[in-house]
Amino acid sequence: MRLVLYTHPAFLGSHSQAHFARMLTEAYRARGHSVELRQPEPVLQARVPRGTGSKWAGYVDQYLLFPQRIRADLRRDPPHTLYVFCDQALGPWMPLVAHRPHVVHCHDLLALRSALGDIAENPTSFTGRVYQRYIRRGFQHARHFISISQKSRADLHRYGEVLPVTSEVVYNGLNHPYVPQEEAVALQTLSNAGLPASEAGYLLHVGGGQWYKNSVGVVRLYGVHAAEEVAAGRCPLPLWMVSPPPDARLQAAIAMLPPQAEVRFFSGLSTQVLEALYSHARVMLFPSLAEGFGWPIVEAQACGCPVITTDEAPMTEVGGDACTYLPRLRSTDDLAVAAWALHGAGVLRSVLGRSLQKRERVRAAGLAHAARFSAEAAIEAYLAVYQHVLSLESLRQPSPQEESHDRITMSP
Repeated sequence: MRLVLYTHPAFLGSHSQAHFARMLTEAYRARGHSVELRQPEPVLQARVPRGTGSKWAGYVDQYLLFPQRIRADLRRDPPHTLYVFCDQALGPWMPLVAHRPHVVHCHDLLALRSALGDIAENPTSFTGRVYQRYIRRGFQHARHFISISQKSRADLHRYGEVLPVTSEVVYNGLNHPYVPQEEAVALQTLSNAGLPASEAGYLLHVGGGQWYKNSVGVVRLYGVHAAEEVAAGRCPLPLWMVSPPPDARLQAAIAMLPPQAEVRFFSGLSTQVLEALYSHARVMLFPSLAEGFGWPIVEAQACGCPVITTDEAPMTEVGGDACTYLPRLRSTDDLAVAAWALHGAGVLRSVLGRSLQKRERVRAAGLAHAARFSAEAAIEAYLAVYQHVLSLESLRQPSPQEESHDRITMSP
């Protein structure tokens, strides 16, 4: 196949999207396919000092200058080319390519749902609402989609209001071959990284600090658990958070903890150190309010770590029967948060109190479940969808509007 991949400009600093595009490019080339990666260059953005002006200059590069390059490239591309959009947020470019064979990778619709007022915890500014509608109008021109979860596909259809010809689900594959580290190895790895841990372990949370990660909820739940441990005459396990430094709200929650409790923050860790963290953790707390996928759930399971997460999709899709589930925290009201944290602490107590036999059963179930999320399997599934799309598109009769578009685009 001849594939053209469109992705976000490097100047946006989207590491996950850059990794995804790079992974696809390398995997497809390794299988003998012709692959070209296309993205906007910082023509105007590089000339403007950082700040609001730089942001708007980036928009000019993406939505005024880059479309000119797309049109020029289309004139040269052979007709059998398949155009792959690495993210549905690239929607503004899709009308330019909609008359050609194409596929759109859909990750999550959280920004669009927020802009439509569906997520109370994440209000969106006026310009943000306009921007998300601009993106949606673009990807509504697309005919073929691949979503990372059933939840993302459902959101795409409901909030994106698309009418696709094909809409498939391919679960993400792990971007690192996570495996359990033996206790001595994990402890040594952590010590070498300047993160000495006791043999008793710790509670773990892995997240980027975004609103939907529910970091305050994690600390409030931990606070109830720590208070219960102190009341029983025991020293509570520390809470280790792989997350950015705490903001004011999170600092306020930490200030309410009993003095025997301990919360530590880490960021910028290597995958080897993260693997050790998962391997030595007693439990990973991941009570997200929403997710597009929920990588840490599978990563923890692949390392043999039990997971407590939210009883809603896509967390239930990703975690399967190998996770323990909590109801979603649905209010920022202090009494509601306190009640939720009390319930969560009870669930945590139950998980920590499991017998050795039960722990081993859950560990084995998690390892087996995580094995389903193979990067190689995901790549092969993508390629199968691509081949199917090319077959369908070869039989499709272009509309008069598309034939006119082709004549305009292909004219010298």
